[in-house]
Amino acid sequence: MNLPAYVDGVPNLCGSEAMITDGLSQAVRPPGGSKIDWGAVTSAYAIALHMHQPLIPDPDQELGQAPILSNLKHMMDHPHVGDNHNAKVFHWCYKRMGEFIPRLVAEGRQPRVMLDYSGTLLHGLYTMGLHDVFESLRTITCDPRYRSCVEWLGSAWGHPVAPSTPVQDYRLHVQTWRHFFAALFGVEALARVRGFSPAEMALPNHPDVFYEFVRTLKDCGYRWVIVQEHTVEHLEDGGALKYAHRPHKLVARNSCGETLAITAIIKTQGSDTKLVGQMQPYYEARGLGRIELGGKAVPSLVTQIADGENGGVMMNEFPPKYEQVMRESSGTQTPPVNVGEYLDYLDSLGVRETDFPQIQPIFQHRIWQRFKPGGGPEALAATIEQLAREDSRFHVEGGSWTNNISWVRGYQDVLQPMEAASARFNEVFLRQGVPSSDPRYRNALLHLLTSQTSCYRYWGQGLWADWGRELCRRTIALLENA
Repeated sequence: MNLPAYVDGVPNLCGSEAMITDGLSQAVRPPGGSKIDWGAVTSAYAIALHMHQPLIPDPDQELGQAPILSNLKHMMDHPHVGDNHNAKVFHWCYKRMGEFIPRLVAEGRQPRVMLDYSGTLLHGLYTMGLHDVFESLRTITCDPRYRSCVEWLGSAWGHPVAPSTPVQDYRLHVQTWRHFFAALFGVEALARVRGFSPAEMALPNHPDVFYEFVRTLKDCGYRWVIVQEHTVEHLEDGGALKYAHRPHKLVARNSCGETLAITAIIKTQGSDTKLVGQMQPYYEARGLGRIELGGKAVPSLVTQIADGENGGVMMNEFPPKYEQVMRESSGTQTPPVNVGEYLDYLDSLGVRETDFPQIQPIFQHRIWQRFKPGGGPEALAATIEQLAREDSRFHVEGGSWTNNISWVRGYQDVLQPMEAASARFNEVFLRQGVPSSDPRYRNALLHLLTSQTSCYRYWGQGLWADWGRELCRRTIALLENA
C-alpha cells in the first residue's frame, strides 16, 4: 500500500486512517536480524537523536500574508544573520546517519541509533526539495541490511508540549505523525515504530491529562515511552528513582478511577547534548553490570536522547566519536542496542512489564494521599487547589528536560489563542463528525497543529509569540469559512 506524501499541496496528515490500520493489521514485523549475543552482555547503551525545525510565517513578508515555510529555509536564505550559517550543517545532520550506518555495517560492526524527527521538520525538508535527506533515511529505514541498526521513535507532528496542549489536539498530533510517516516511509516501516519520544521530554502530571496522554500512546500502538528521570517518582512512596538503568512500569490513574500503564525508559542527567555528542552513555554503561528483573539476570541499560543537530558538539564532535565508539563497542560485553530489541530480549526471557518497578509522574503521590481515584474531576480540582495553597512548589504543569521552564507561566498570550483555535476546530469538525478526508479538515488541521509547536513558547515574547498567534488567527479564519 502506497500513500501520497501530499494531497492537493497539503501534507498527507489524515484521511487514510482505515487503510493504515488495515495495513498495520496485516503487516508482519520481520525479525530484526540482531546478532547480539545477549548471554555475553553485562550492560548496554542506547542513544537517540531528536531532530526538529518549526514552521514559521516568512519573516521577510508582512505577517498577515506571509507564506508558511521551514525555519531551516529562512536560515539558508539568510546565512549571515546570527547562527544561520549552521543551516548547511543542519542539512547534513538530518541525513548523515545514512552515511555512518552503511559504512559501519560494511566493516562488520553492529551500529545502533534511534531517530526522532518532528512532523514539521519532515514537511519542511520535503517542501524545500531536500530529497537527498529522504533517500538517505529510506535506505537505513527500509533496507533489510540496516533494519536492526535503526529504530524510529514516534513523535508528535507539530512538536507540542503535552502537559499544556489540549488533549484532543495532542491525540491529533500523534495520529498525524504516524499518518505522514506511513506516507513517507511505508506502513511496514510504521509497524516497527513502537517507542514514543515526547517533544521537550514534556510529561503531564495532572492525573486526567496524563491518563489521556497514555491512552493516546496505547491507542496508537506504542509500547514504550522515553521519560526524563526527574519528571517521575516511585509509585509506592513518591521518592526519586532508585534504578534508572532498567525499564519501569509507568502507571496512569485518572479522577474517575480508571488505570492504564505503559513501559517507560529512563533518560538521565538533564539535557546536556555532550552526553550523546561525546558518547558518554557507552562509558557509563561500561561501569554497570547485570540486574535482576522478574527473577532473571539481565543487562543494565543506559539510555540518552539529545538534539541531533543543535550545538557545536553535535555538529562537529559527534560524527567521529559515534563511529569510534561503534567500532570499539560492537560485539563486546557492553554493546550498542536499540530499546525495542532490548525489550524483545526481555520478552524472550519471560520478563514482563509487571516485573518492572512502578512509577508515576511527579507530585502524584501527594495527590493520591488526599484524593481517592473515582472521586471525579471536581473533587480532584479541589485537592490540587488545596495542595498548591499549602506548598508553592507543588504544581500540575508537568515536567520536561529542565526544571526551570514551566511551559505555562508566562505564555498565556500564546496559550489563549491556541486554546481558542482548538475549541473552534473541535466545534466545527470533531463534534460534527466531519471526515478527516475532507480537504477543509486537512488544511485547518495543518494550521492548528503548526501553531502548537513548543518553539513559539520557548523563545519567549516578541516575534516568535507573534508568529504563534498569527497561525492561530489563520486557523480560526479557515474554520470560520469552512
